[in-house]
Amino acid sequence: MALISRKSFQLYSSSTPASRSALMTLSRRLNFISGQRKPQNCSSVAMRMMCVKDKSQYSFCRKKHVQLQMQSLSVNEAVHLGGDTRNCTKSNNVWMDEQSFFKRLNSLCTSKEILYFLSSLEVMSDTMASGALQKISELEVDDNGLKNPALLENEVFRALCFQFEFESSKLSNTGLLNALQALINLRIDPQSTLMTALLSESEERLGRGQLTAEHLCALGESLLELEGPSSATLEQIVNHMQERDIKSWSPREIVMVYKILEVTVREGKQWQSLLNRLNGVTLSAVSQLSPNFVSVILNSLVVLHQTRAVLLVTALCKHSVQHVPYFTDHELVNVLEAFLYFGQKMQIFTEALERHVPKSIHTMQPQTVSKVMQYCCKKMILSKPIFDAVAEGFISSADRLTTDQIAAYVIPFGTLNYLPPSASSLFRKLETVLHTRLRHFQPHTLLNLLHSCVLIQRYPINFLPKIFSPYFLQKLQAQPPGLNRVVMSQLTQLFLTVTLECPFYEGPKLLSKYQVKAFPTPQSSLDVHLFKRVKTGLLDLLKKRIYFASEVSTPYFYVVDIEIKLDEEGFVLPAAQLEEVHRRIALCVDGQNRFCAHSHNLLGEEAIKQRHLQLLGYEVVQIPFFEIESLQNTRKIADYLHKKIFPCTYGLSN
Repeated sequence: MALISRKSFQLYSSSTPASRSALMTLSRRLNFISGQRKPQNCSSVAMRMMCVKDKSQYSFCRKKHVQLQMQSLSVNEAVHLGGDTRNCTKSNNVWMDEQSFFKRLNSLCTSKEILYFLSSLEVMSDTMASGALQKISELEVDDNGLKNPALLENEVFRALCFQFEFESSKLSNTGLLNALQALINLRIDPQSTLMTALLSESEERLGRGQLTAEHLCALGESLLELEGPSSATLEQIVNHMQERDIKSWSPREIVMVYKILEVTVREGKQWQSLLNRLNGVTLSAVSQLSPNFVSVILNSLVVLHQTRAVLLVTALCKHSVQHVPYFTDHELVNVLEAFLYFGQKMQIFTEALERHVPKSIHTMQPQTVSKVMQYCCKKMILSKPIFDAVAEGFISSADRLTTDQIAAYVIPFGTLNYLPPSASSLFRKLETVLHTRLRHFQPHTLLNLLHSCVLIQRYPINFLPKIFSPYFLQKLQAQPPGLNRVVMSQLTQLFLTVTLECPFYEGPKLLSKYQVKAFPTPQSSLDVHLFKRVKTGLLDLLKKRIYFASEVSTPYFYVVDIEIKLDEEGFVLPAAQLEEVHRRIALCVDGQNRFCAHSHNLLGEEAIKQRHLQLLGYEVVQIPFFEIESLQNTRKIADYLHKKIFPCTYGLSN
């Protein structure tokens, strides 16, 4: 973050003794003038304030400069001007009650208007003055920093800051902490005497236990922004929080405590007891949370590894559905990260994304689109509205994407085995980008991208010589995860693909030492219950177990779920027989985990396997879960298998 240097901000540490003396002399003069000229028709209010005992309140009074006048309210109270102050707004604007002040302040659109408005007042409370600074910070600061550094030389702004510095011990908690937040946002140098005075006063009040939960949160937010997780005071704030009744906390206070706990836990501190209480209170307040608060809390729960807070996570994820159209890009990324981390998958959330993404695709940040695609890919969600929109977005914006973003946009199409209507344009654009930026891709990213293409029969012929080159393979080996079994399986499948599907390819081949002997078959890919039902049905159909083999390794890297051998006349041979085998039938027992979620669309890995088995000479018979799950007994399953495997007839070899 850019900070205004002490040198450029001359009012504080680098102002000369003469200039400070002039300001203080003017302050005494204004104090005298203010004492002689009370606001007309407000004398009863002014007198009421002057007569309150054992408290201290400040008003800011101004002609050309601002003068802080001590009144009497506790530092634990903000200044509240009640009663007849509502009728106290003057035609000459020397006094204005807080409600009217903030109504007018919120209607102003530039810092120039705000400072002019402040210069028209002779009296204001410290909360009014700090509120004005906060409004100025909202208007004058963006992602690039302070828009108009000349603001810091404005006479009215300088005079306000002068009094905040030299009268910090007499401010209300609200005025003190609001001013601190505003000045941090305005990038004031944290080493300046102004910031040092406000921080020191805040920490002293913290040590004396004078800050309410709201003020503790405000101070914590300021310290996080100013000092980051290294702030030693954050732990002290958390200790005070543990002593408070968290049931009465507002959503903003809840969110702030989560943010503070995030950084203190990163520093090795443990606050699980407080977290358990906080999670319970948050659960009851979920319905009150704004899109921003939902996003922040979910992100905190991820950072804090709150995997046991199942009820809270589920409630927040459900509540997030209604906020999908209103999340900022950053907030939506946080929510998607939480869904992935906690294993959440909700159809209503997917439907909300399907409504939001297509109409927002051209304004969404690439990182957000990448996260949406990652979410769909990890959850095996083939959402055609989302994928079609992302394809169109890629065609129009690919030149502006990073290499990681290009991969994040495209890889899910292969993983979920889907070609959008604009597939031809999509892959033409991808080829163009690869030709111009190939050397910018990290080796593993490039391999993942090209492997995903062959899953959906898009063959990167022009780039395979690079992939199979010794230099590229050495780079793969040198970078994590190196040449592990998954990486070597991808290389082998690329090589097998061009061998079987691109016989015209004449480039370098993949050396045998980089090939796996068999593609790994994750245990989760085989539906054990479905597999058992199919084997039972086959046994009823073929009468003997010797006529089929299960989980058969082939010389071509793939494992066949069930293999049946036939002779030239169509008779079933014993599975162990090697001679006179004329036909081989590969039964693919496809459970739900081989399909996209809530879909009959095969995943890319299973689709390429079945395609390759056919090219290798197998008769592939698919046994999908949705065709067999309704069959209630072995006889019905046997009849089903008879029709699928032997649609005409079958016989057994003696």
